[in-house]
Amino acid sequence: MNIQITSPSAATQQYVARSHAMMIDGQWVQAHDGAMTDVFDPGTGKVVTSVPRGDAEDVNRAVKAARAAFDNPAWRLMKPNERSKLLWRFADLIEANTDKIAEIETINNGMPLALAKAGHVSSSVDLMRYTAGWPTKLTGETIPVSSPGEWHAYTLREPIGVVCQIVPWNGPVLMASWKIAPALATGCTVILKPAEQTPLTALLLAELALEAGFPKGVFNVVTGGAAVGSAMASHPDVDKIAFTGSTQVGRAIVAASAASNLKRCSLELGGKSPVIIFPDADMDLAIPGVATGIFANSGQICTAGSRVYAHRDVFDRIVEGVSAAAQALNVGYGFSQGVQMGPLISSAHLARVSSMTDIGVKEGASVITGGEQIGTDGYFYKPTVLAGLRPDMSVVNDEIFGPVLSVLRYDDDDLDRIAAEANRSVYGLAASIWTRDFKVAHKMAARVRAGTIGINRHFVGDSALPFGGFRQSGWGRERGRDVFDSYLETKTIASPL
Repeated sequence: MNIQITSPSAATQQYVARSHAMMIDGQWVQAHDGAMTDVFDPGTGKVVTSVPRGDAEDVNRAVKAARAAFDNPAWRLMKPNERSKLLWRFADLIEANTDKIAEIETINNGMPLALAKAGHVSSSVDLMRYTAGWPTKLTGETIPVSSPGEWHAYTLREPIGVVCQIVPWNGPVLMASWKIAPALATGCTVILKPAEQTPLTALLLAELALEAGFPKGVFNVVTGGAAVGSAMASHPDVDKIAFTGSTQVGRAIVAASAASNLKRCSLELGGKSPVIIFPDADMDLAIPGVATGIFANSGQICTAGSRVYAHRDVFDRIVEGVSAAAQALNVGYGFSQGVQMGPLISSAHLARVSSMTDIGVKEGASVITGGEQIGTDGYFYKPTVLAGLRPDMSVVNDEIFGPVLSVLRYDDDDLDRIAAEANRSVYGLAASIWTRDFKVAHKMAARVRAGTIGINRHFVGDSALPFGGFRQSGWGRERGRDVFDSYLETKTIASPL
């Protein structure tokens, strides 16, 4: 393990150490009761700063501001090309602050600095610019009517209103960008709740949004824990909730939203993504692809390829190859030179990942490599490969959300049977298929029930590709043109001539 600690820039250190506040109505404000919560560096386990701990009263303040901004002609009647310019300017500012944002993300989330910079911040800029092209293209239709007489009938696409967006700790700036950009492109106003563990980059985004020129109240940030999310879901003047997180919390949000005002919900929830490897797969691609699919971001990715189904002819090669890749990974502090995998997010999550792996071992799983904590400073866990598995084991079915891979063997070539095993899950978020035979690949892709399927690559994160899940992996889609349906209402207008 690489535990050498290098220093972020002076500008980043000053930002992290400063007195933090929430953004409501274009102003930096403290929680109404003055409450604060500590923010940790998961690479060291130490407190780095504190932020306001908001509650229902702070949500009320933010909703009032967002509603006023939504009704204000300065935003409501803004021309679509002007919204495009604001989004493009926002993207430019994010790009100009790439190093600072990436360093803050590494301090607060623990991910390697190279991943934060080239993966998360760069992708956020690309997503923002992709979305900036859409405001002028969100059109309605003219519709031929079959009723007697002559008619002029058409539809308008209008912003849904005040949107509360709740994002997770595993990709704070990227997940925020996925949600902020389409909401602002459609003309909605936003209240963002970052995860309690990782609020720092969300607050910097609020600062940059003001600098970009968004009117006050259009983009607000309320920091805090479950009390903030609960108040958002039950608030009667919120028109939509967009949530990324666990399926359990997603269910609670749906219940609260329905009970309050039937607000619209989009949900990106859990996953237990299958990886199907056929005997003709290119091992030089499949082995590193499988390793990346589970160990990237310490396995803390909803799309992580955590269930491998390997044909009997290549099972041993996959287990040995991925285990060797796991052992070769440079695990350490995010600022260390050459580090490839960072810590888990918290001591509680480290305990959860460790416990779930231990339960799998008690059920009969064999640990090929890993399966234990690394050191006592920070929340590091060895990249782990499990074999000797049965389909009914908890490690095969439950989302661990850590660097733990389950490898299962299949013994026949019946695509329907293989797909049935891959579909043995309450989830349906992502999957990948590894084969040189594209006929087989596309036949299998048609049989697997998942929202995103990669062929000879586990996941492709392009801004134009819709992303979302089947079944208990959620409702709706992020990215691409499909995401705008979540933030728009369709109004039908018909007039007899």
